[in-house]
Parts: sequence; structure tokens; C-alpha cells
Amino acid sequence: MEDKFVEGGVCAARGYKANGVHCGLAHKVIAASNSGDETLKANLNPNAGKKNDLAAVFSEKRAAAAAVYTSNKVKGAPLIVTKRNIADGYAQAIICNSVNANTCNADGEEKAEKMCVLLADKLGIDKNDVIVASTGVIGQVLPIEPIEKGIAPLCEGLSETGNTEAVRAIMTTDTVEKECAVRFSLSGKECTLGGMLKGSGMICPNMATNLTFLTTDADISPDMLRKALSDVIQRTLNCVSVDGDMSTNDMCCVMANGAAGNPRIESENEDYGIFRAELEKVLRVLARKMAKDGEGATKLIECTVSSAPDFDTAKIVGKSVIMSNLFKAAIFGEDANVGRILCAIGYSAADVDIGKIDVDMASEAGRISVCRQGACLDFSEELAAKILRCDEIQVLISLNAGDSEATAWGCDLTYEYVKINGDYRS
Repeated sequence: MEDKFVEGGVCAARGYKANGVHCGLAHKVIAASNSGDETLKANLNPNAGKKNDLAAVFSEKRAAAAAVYTSNKVKGAPLIVTKRNIADGYAQAIICNSVNANTCNADGEEKAEKMCVLLADKLGIDKNDVIVASTGVIGQVLPIEPIEKGIAPLCEGLSETGNTEAVRAIMTTDTVEKECAVRFSLSGKECTLGGMLKGSGMICPNMATNLTFLTTDADISPDMLRKALSDVIQRTLNCVSVDGDMSTNDMCCVMANGAAGNPRIESENEDYGIFRAELEKVLRVLARKMAKDGEGATKLIECTVSSAPDFDTAKIVGKSVIMSNLFKAAIFGEDANVGRILCAIGYSAADVDIGKIDVDMASEAGRISVCRQGACLDFSEELAAKILRCDEIQVLISLNAGDSEATAWGCDLTYEYVKINGDYRS
């Protein structure tokens, strides 16, 4: 069978249920909740104070598990507990709260452990088979009482269609739900892989990004699952930046329960290659959705660097461009300031020959050449303005130095970004 995208997010694969509930954690972190900007409040959270803030995902079978964590030296307590819990390569459930990151707290690990115990006791599983995550304000003590009260309705409401309630529960300043799932074949067996992601601000990962939860019914060993995730992260979530800030709570995890019945993947065989490609496909979609939903963003920037000597060089160049605040501001102002692209390439850590570089800019409105062999070209400002008025902008860079390619995703820098982050706690 040919692979195809399907609905269902983390519930698309066999053997998974999910749910999200409002347990009553304080909602002070909802950006601009007291700013007086009614439009911004409606866009960010039309049900401020009543939105889901506690999520769970449950596998009917104990599943192989792997995760990648933030490289920030300050790590949220849930990451520390999760890393300990899945050290054996297995998990069966996920619990996640929004609003409060449970980071930089003296009792952080105790609270994260308690969340695992609460969920495990209700589901009848081992507490060490629980992945725990939190997102929200850093440095505020996590109140456990609302979570204790929310566990019963959370677990009682678990269903094979609960993915939407779950993804809503992990959102903070996100304005759209971010889900994706794909169906494919492994040795003649139909398999499905799906996921959900939260991430809008504090996005400059060096591993994954904010919180990403993936589920699959494919049968794959923990070692191969870990390898696939680690490899694919470098080409997807690690190629995104919204604002250059790296979170303390970033985590991307995946569970594989084997319910599809395919021959177990235990080596880098043909099935492993297919699985890895499908994992990359899902994470690429989620990465793009996250960049487009960057805090305050009005435009997605997709920078593809081709003809590079190797992938790393292409990635470094692409990320340097999409992370340039000057270029991001130019995109917001719909100004084809080519010099800012070349400047960002020039101060990147990549070893490139500026004299060989070609640059085009494109969107659904057309494509325009703006640089050849390192020199800016005369171009139609009218056509450039038309191209930049679209909400998805492509920057196409050719290094003319090899056969490798990478894509990085970012967004424009707007007044709203400052509003959101200037009033994040109040």
C-alpha cells in the first residue's frame, strides 16, 4: 500500500486512547490575558480559564519507548523523571499538564513522580511506565491538588477519539492544534504513526522542540526506535526556530506498541528505512506547523539550502537565515532586503564561498531571483512585494558546492511577539 496522511493524531494507530480535561490549574500564563487587547486574547485562548490543562495518552499494550530532551543545562523536573522511567526502553502512558512547567522548583521531581503515580494507579500500570511532561511558566510551584482531582475524569474519558481533547490540553500560547498521522506498510502489514505537538514560543531547540508526543502500532525494538528518532530530529524539529530561546522542558517522545503485527524491526533493514522515512514525514509536518504558529507570527519562512557540500553545512546556513531578527523583521514588513540574507549566511558557522551563492525568494505569488554569485541583483520591487504579501515565504539558497540539502523553518518577527512575551505571566 502507498502511504497516506490520515486523521487521529496520537489516536490514529491501533491500541491508543487519549483525553484532555480542565483540572483548574491557574491560567496566569495565558499571554495577554490582562493586557486589555481583546483581539489578542480571543486569538490566543477563546476559553481562557476553562481550556483543557491536563492530558493523557494510553497504550493498551506496554510499548517500546524513546525520547530526546532539551540540551538546556536547566531541565524541567518532568524530563528528569521521564528519562529515569524509560531507561529500560518501555512505557505505556503519557501525562502532561500545561500552565506550569514544574521547573526550577525544590519539589519538582516529587511532583512529577506524583503525577506518574496518580495516572498509573488509575490505569493499573507500573508508575515507571509513565512519561511525564509539563509546560508553562518556569519557576512557579506546581499545585498538585488540581491534578489529583482531574485524574479520575481524565482516565475515565480516555477514548480512541480523544486526541483533540489531548492536544488542546498541552497548548499554551499556541493558536492552532498541531497533529499529524500517516498510514504505511511494513512487510505487508498496515501500520500507522501519529503525533501531536505544542510549541509556539521559546523555540530554538537543539534536540527537538517544546513537547512532541508520537504513537505508532509498528513493532520496533527500543534501540532502533531510539536511533530513528535521534536521526530524524536533526532534519525536522532541530531545523526550527521561532525566537532563538531554548526551553527547559523540550521533549520529543515516541511509543511503539507493536499492535500492527509486522515483523519486529531489530536492525537497519528495509522496514527500518520505511519506518524512519514515515517518522520524518510526520515530524516534518509538525515542525512546519509549529513555525507557522510562532508567537505573533503572520508569515511562515521556509529556507531551503541546496547544492551544499554536506547536510550540516546546509542546516547551519538555513537556520542562520531564519533566526536573523533583522531578516525576520524584513519579512514582517514585506521588504525584500536581500542583504540581510547574505549577512546571516556570512556570520553563520558554515564554511561557504560567498562568491558562489545564489538566492531566490518565492511564494504562491511567484518567484524572483535576488542574488547571483554573491552579488545582489536588480529586481522588480513590485513583484517582490507581491511575493512577500503571502503568508508562506520561501527562501531558496544554492551554495553551488555539492549535492546535499536541508530545510529550516521560522517565522516573521512582529509587534505581537513582544506583546505576548512582555505580558506572559500577568
